[in-house]
Amino acid sequence: MSLESGEAPFAAPARLLIDGAVEGPLLFSDTALSFWGGVGPETGLVIDQAHPLHGRCLEGTILAIPGGRGSCTGSAVLMQLILNGKAPAGMVFSQAEEILTLGVMVAEEMYGRSLPIAVIAPEAFARLEGLDVLRIGAGSVSMPGADHRPDNAAMPAALPKLVLSDKDRHLLSDAVPQATRTAMRIVVRMAELLGAKSLIDVAQVHVDGCIYTGPASLDFAEKLADWGGRVVLPTSLNAISADQARWREQGTDPVLSMAASALADAYVRMGARPTFTCAPYQLDGAPDEGENIAWAESNAVVYANSVLGARTMKYPDFLDICIALTGRAPQAGCHLTENRKARIAVEVKKPEGCDESFWPLLGYRIGALAPAVIPVVTGLEGTRPNLDDLKAFGAGFATTSAAPMFHIVGVTPEAPTFAAATGGTELDAVTVTRCDLVEDWHHFNPTTGDRIELVALGNPHFSFDECKALAKHWAGRIKDPAVAVTITIGRATHSRIIAAGIAATLEAFGVTFVRDACWCTVMTPIVPPAARTILTNSGKYAHYGPGLSGKAVRFGSLSDCAEAAVTGRAPSAPPAWLA
Repeated sequence: MSLESGEAPFAAPARLLIDGAVEGPLLFSDTALSFWGGVGPETGLVIDQAHPLHGRCLEGTILAIPGGRGSCTGSAVLMQLILNGKAPAGMVFSQAEEILTLGVMVAEEMYGRSLPIAVIAPEAFARLEGLDVLRIGAGSVSMPGADHRPDNAAMPAALPKLVLSDKDRHLLSDAVPQATRTAMRIVVRMAELLGAKSLIDVAQVHVDGCIYTGPASLDFAEKLADWGGRVVLPTSLNAISADQARWREQGTDPVLSMAASALADAYVRMGARPTFTCAPYQLDGAPDEGENIAWAESNAVVYANSVLGARTMKYPDFLDICIALTGRAPQAGCHLTENRKARIAVEVKKPEGCDESFWPLLGYRIGALAPAVIPVVTGLEGTRPNLDDLKAFGAGFATTSAAPMFHIVGVTPEAPTFAAATGGTELDAVTVTRCDLVEDWHHFNPTTGDRIELVALGNPHFSFDECKALAKHWAGRIKDPAVAVTITIGRATHSRIIAAGIAATLEAFGVTFVRDACWCTVMTPIVPPAARTILTNSGKYAHYGPGLSGKAVRFGSLSDCAEAAVTGRAPSAPPAWLA
């Protein structure tokens, strides 16, 4: 963009989350981006087909986005991009951002590679649109040639000083294994970035970093294990990138499957439990209301905070295992009561006769309306959603929002009333209508009645009740032989449905189960190479699936998916409640 005569070049004071100085071509978007499922770690291309930057390459640019969103695995993708030489040269955000920043921190700590990350005020960020080249450094973000001396009055306020206990200092010393002190340095750096005054103990950890995103994710875990890393509190593991016990018979890529299995083994060597599920809330030992935990995986974080009432930040990949190795976490984010209050109100006009597809559609829409703040939802009092409804809502919400939780008045534990969810603060309000949900349904279904070659279920992992509902739906019916039906499921739930006889019933119908992995990591031939169109009941997979699979993905209710397995066709029209 050329400057008008007399117009000063752009310059704004900045807080540098990661130090450095760099200049490069600006790549701007006012839409947040999930690097996991949104950016190819081998190419640097934006693969999220719904993002304005789709098809653009990040390599060497100054990437300016409001922040990250979606998956906690964005940190792992960014680190892999850095090591592949495909990362941006620098990044500018309009809000503090932990997930992507953590990826750079770990690259610094483990590999000595970095890139600067700056945060500027939202009004300054909006002025970046249309600029061609940008410079980061010296406490500012500016156009080349701008003579900018940061105005101390305009600089972000200084953060509180982090106070470490004797225990914390011990964990940083040579008296502990190298893995422990490396992990503790990363925990302390993140705590300082967040402005935490101290560190806290947590009761359990759920590790998302066991998903294979490339050689760097495996090298990171194996280094920690080789350096004597051992978890010091109960630690579960997220879904991995292959069915560890059955990938050979499933025919998935042996190189990738072996790497994914080796990554899982590295975490198990450090003492984590091989749970391999993206729905840890389905496991025995799920946390209690008010309990401080450290969970990663976006849908799990949102469910833990919102539905269980436990307390966790949206921990990035790699920080999760660092907390498991040290037992210490920043006293920040949703660990603090004041940070759990809603900051936007969403009034929902619930259509009559809704089926279960209402919940993922609504979560997806509300996440877009609250991309970085906690919402409180009204209008659903007395609806009594079940746990699978809330799982689907939370996964859809976590796909489009970076916020770590939501409130639904009269439904979720910290929202018995509107005032309880807000702390008595007056909030701006937005409304979600049936027309909005129709728009989202058509976004997922640009065409209708398509021939379906794969029904993909279990993103997040399928529950016992969902498996039971499918077995009932298909009783006495015959699957279309041209349609594959695959359910991703955690080991614990799979054992339960075997014991109940449900697994045998579903397998007799023609269902294939994939344990350990989820649809964000499933590979061919589980996704049949010849398949053109996939049907799912997951708002999360309907969003990420096209970019991850290279296939057309359509969305419907669980009943729609069950019916499509018999007829071979996607829904021919929106459900009656959206008509």
